[in-house]
Amino acid sequence: MATHKIYYFYVLLCDDQSLYGGFTTDVGERFATHRAGKGAKYTRLHRPIKVLFSQAFDNKHDALHAEWAFKHQSRQKKLAFLADQGVTVD
Repeated sequence: MATHKIYYFYVLLCDDQSLYGGFTTDVGERFATHRAGKGAKYTRLHRPIKVLFSQAFDNKHDALHAEWAFKHQSRQKKLAFLADQGVTVD
């Protein structure tokens, strides 16, 4: 019996107050990878300090689309998106 994979779009707050968006099947494990300096090139230079937001999707395509849409916005629009989700960046 095959299990259905859940994919997540997530947003990290980095130590320089920048925001990083990504996708994964395990947010906690991926955050640990980023914190260990073994994740994306961006998070090796901008160390993540916490997961601000994550959203589950039934398929990889939708999670990747959410990541792409987030990454291609201005910081102001990223903050507005997070505020719409009830997330404040402090």
